[in-house]
Amino acid sequence: MSTAQPPNTDAPAAPAYNPRQAKRAGVTAFVGTTIEWFDFYIYGTASALVLGRLFFPDVSPAVGTLAAFATFAVGFVARPLGGVIFGHFGDKFGRKNAVIITLLLMGIGTVGVGLLPTYAQIGVWAPIILVLLRILQGIAMGGEWGGAVLIATEFAPPGKKVLYGAFAQQGSPVGNLLATVTFLGLTALSDAAFESWGWRIPFLASAALIVVALYIRLRISETPEMRKASANQERTRIPLVEVLRNHRAVVVLGIGAVVAGVAITYVKTTFALAWATSELGFARSEFLLVITIALVAQVILQPLGAVLATRMAPARAVLWMLLPELVLLPLMFVLIQTGSLPLAVLGMVLATAPHAMYYAALAGILAQVFPTEVRYTGISLSYQMSTALFAGTAPMASQFLLTRTASIWPVVGLGIGYVLISVVCMSLLLARGTADSPTVAVVPDRVGSRS
Repeated sequence: MSTAQPPNTDAPAAPAYNPRQAKRAGVTAFVGTTIEWFDFYIYGTASALVLGRLFFPDVSPAVGTLAAFATFAVGFVARPLGGVIFGHFGDKFGRKNAVIITLLLMGIGTVGVGLLPTYAQIGVWAPIILVLLRILQGIAMGGEWGGAVLIATEFAPPGKKVLYGAFAQQGSPVGNLLATVTFLGLTALSDAAFESWGWRIPFLASAALIVVALYIRLRISETPEMRKASANQERTRIPLVEVLRNHRAVVVLGIGAVVAGVAITYVKTTFALAWATSELGFARSEFLLVITIALVAQVILQPLGAVLATRMAPARAVLWMLLPELVLLPLMFVLIQTGSLPLAVLGMVLATAPHAMYYAALAGILAQVFPTEVRYTGISLSYQMSTALFAGTAPMASQFLLTRTASIWPVVGLGIGYVLISVVCMSLLLARGTADSPTVAVVPDRVGSRS
């Protein structure tokens, strides 16, 4: 009996791989995504802690938080646009140039937020400009993820695509960890100082990080697979049209497959932070510490997902990784609701492991289900549509359910729904086979292409 596996495009005609360049590409993808995710995550943390009061002061605290989460969601809504724009650019003109531009745009958007006057200073223009800057962040992040994943996977040695894709994925928890630790350090400030100027520090400090990432990216060359496609004139005039015409089913399944890897993170960090500090009596510093410890655990545990998906049938690995979340996510909310700091830490760490490990394997799988000439567009559209529909709306939807029902259990149900969507869609996606040989069931990276 053959088992569906992540596609393997390492055909004999594939371009030669340089181990040194492959490692450099992995590091480049990791550093770049870490900095871009740091920029993206500091907005999420700020929206939970302070942006509602500063930019929406004329409403109740709960509604102000909801409004801040709405601006947070705007960044996700803009991400598919960034995926389409930079997917087109990256599929036609190369991955390297695309990710350099996304890095610069993210820097402009993030530093702009740090310099933005509040509602008390410029009135209604403050939230308007805040939304525009968040849109710019969203466009940049929408183009960044696909390019970083392809730089890692298209340089990868034969049989290592899922593992190298995990380099790009590792930037998310590390960036989140850096963002959380930064705000945790700022809890030493008084509330007045934090609301006056302290919250701006992470946004302004990102300028130095952008310069570092830009230097690293300028040193990487174009990917071997993109160079091969260019040499063979395997370019599509309008990649988006090609994807929507011939790969619609893969895009739809990809959107569903991504959900658990991205949405649950925002339920248990961005939403849970607001819930725990506003309704359960946790101090801001206490719950930021809970999230920090969980993120450290994620940084350590997440790569194991890529290893697991390499060493066993990925369809089976997906079940091993995601099904425990159906128990551990409800348990997390129960433990947080006790008000005990140690129990909250335990619940958060346990609930982090399943979806984090799944997230590690996700990029390498998606990078292999689209042909090279539309790959940037295909994976970006799948991933960013999922983040727009599910991840960006997760804190707002969770807060809405909590406000309407005064119970955490509808939020738990929402999280379980995210997991089930991904289990079904990823299983169907793996059953389709490779981009080059869709009728052939594929096998783990470690054993090549036998079925």
